[in-house]
Amino acid sequence: MIEDRVFGHAAELGFYFLFALFPTLLCAGSILGLAARSAYQFYDKLLDYLAVVIPTSALGTVLSTFNQTAAAATTGRVTYGLIAAVWSASVGISAIQDTLNAVYKIQDSRSFIVARIQAIGLTILLTAVVSLGLGSMLLGDYFARLAELRIPDLLLRSATEHAIRLTSWMIASVLLALTFAFLYYWAPDCKTRRWHWLTPGGAVGIAGWLLASLAFRIYLHFFNNYTVTYGSLGAVIILLMWFYITGLMLLVGAEINSQIEAAAAEGVLRQQGARTDSAKLVPSPQQRAEAGS
Repeated sequence: MIEDRVFGHAAELGFYFLFALFPTLLCAGSILGLAARSAYQFYDKLLDYLAVVIPTSALGTVLSTFNQTAAAATTGRVTYGLIAAVWSASVGISAIQDTLNAVYKIQDSRSFIVARIQAIGLTILLTAVVSLGLGSMLLGDYFARLAELRIPDLLLRSATEHAIRLTSWMIASVLLALTFAFLYYWAPDCKTRRWHWLTPGGAVGIAGWLLASLAFRIYLHFFNNYTVTYGSLGAVIILLMWFYITGLMLLVGAEINSQIEAAAAEGVLRQQGARTDSAKLVPSPQQRAEAGS
């Protein structure tokens, strides 16, 4: 990890994630604000579910910015916001491409245009997957509330509510794993790609990201002195730190996958070498005939 500069690359990803966040919110807020006055409020409720992993003070800054941009939406801002959002977010994915290539020790052979088109496509795909994950939790709470109002039996109502919420969280977990799988499959410029729904690195990355986010929230709850140190920038620093943790866990998972794949490739080469050596030791029919004469 030290040799591949994982911690330095994670800091790079944290900056690009922060750089891509607010233009994306500007675009989403502008489009939803023009579509309907209540549409951006619906997406605001979706963003509330990010409180599971994002620290409260940082999420408050995100929601405040989102509401301000949505309330001030105009046609011009939709156009320029869309361009800025797609470009800025693709810059973040492009940074993921570069850092994963460094972790996998791959020299990127893609042209700038091809790499950027792939980054834009991956950006759109991941945005849809994340939105579906947040939507599954929102729908889970909606149907659980509906069951609470419609089912009179206490035991059956409680069991139904827990089953619905558990199902929604399982769907969100699957979509989270799918996000990591998409990144590990499409972002690096691997010559041979093999699809895996869940890799060992992906499992470690997801678990580490959730645990690190929870630990960061607990730390901020008991030692929330960022405002004293950074003043009004405290919430931004917290958000940047959380993005750094996100990038670090993504790269740690990629590092694990890289080491496993390298060990597997080395094992294959050793087996091939052993077969070649054993073939050399076995005499050919001509050599056996000469030895018999």
